[in-house]
Amino acid sequence: MTQKIAAILIGSLLISIGINGFLVPHHLIDGGVDGIALILHYYFDYKTGLCILFLSLPLCFFSWFFKPVYFYSSIHGLLISAFFIDLLDPLRTQFTLPIFLSSLIGGGLIGIGIGVMLRNDTSTGGTDLLARLISDRTKLNIGISILIIDGLVAAAGYKTLGLRSFFFSCVAIGIIGLITHIIMKPSEH
Repeated sequence: MTQKIAAILIGSLLISIGINGFLVPHHLIDGGVDGIALILHYYFDYKTGLCILFLSLPLCFFSWFFKPVYFYSSIHGLLISAFFIDLLDPLRTQFTLPIFLSSLIGGGLIGIGIGVMLRNDTSTGGTDLLARLISDRTKLNIGISILIIDGLVAAAGYKTLGLRSFFFSCVAIGIIGLITHIIMKPSEH
């Protein structure tokens, strides 16, 4: 239990730093629920963590019906990561790296954070839950499932982002999926 709590805290912190310190300054998005929440933030200035929480709750309840263990292992990760994302909001003005480096570093931090959490049977909820359900049913690696879902969200956000931000969002999403895949590969069933 202590290891799971540590994974939730470390993973949530890394995800929050990746989003706030590296993606948001360049109006980049992650995929999935986080990406949708970032689009809502860019358009309406809504709090990103709060949007993630509200958008993820339906997926959490959906998982409760199909795989209750995923619900119970994700609800804490969802609450803590959403809290950290809004708590670390001030990081958005602290880094001034070029967009390419920001997409690599932000994607790397988010990928490590997601991977650490998934490796310890927890997640941030949202599309991580959906990816876990897909992986269970298809035997597709969870990192690849996340990459596909994230790519679909990025494609949907293309008009919102413009070509430059869309391209570098895709770089970040690719890094997130790759790192999550690498971290999860040894534990595949």
